[in-house]
Amino acid sequence: MDRAQKQATIDTLKGVFADAGAVVVTHNLGLTVAEMTALRGRLREEGAKYQVVKNTLAIKALAGSESEAGSSLFTGPVAVAYAADPVSAAKVITQFAKENDKLVVIGGMMGATVLDESGVKSLASLPSLDQLRGKLIGLIQAPATKVAGVLQAPAGQLARVFNAYATKDAA
Repeated sequence: MDRAQKQATIDTLKGVFADAGAVVVTHNLGLTVAEMTALRGRLREEGAKYQVVKNTLAIKALAGSESEAGSSLFTGPVAVAYAADPVSAAKVITQFAKENDKLVVIGGMMGATVLDESGVKSLASLPSLDQLRGKLIGLIQAPATKVAGVLQAPAGQLARVFNAYATKDAA
């Protein structure tokens, strides 16, 4: 890798660290190609990516950024998972790490906050952004549905009373 390629890699990593909601750092020693492909496929379904990085380039990309404290995570064979949604990458990685002992979660970064392994696991236990949006929409719609039901009830009762009088007169 020449200097131009290294600089291009550093620039892309700077963009990843700046734009991602959360970056999960893992050790992936011993994973087969099939396992890596399966992991990348799962992450892709959630809108996340998984990339093996060179430690020195990652540390240079972190230098001077708000996530600079996370440079201590980059030791050994490291790969990063990242997504715009802070929860999705952490969920997939922790689930895959439970199923496969060769993938080890080291920690993560959310902006200036550096997470350890337990921090990444607790981040993964949170609902995703789409789930939170769904719950919020449900909470917003619930009062409107109740108001419509309350407003509709007197008209329904009035119609039943008229029907009762009509059937009484007919009989």
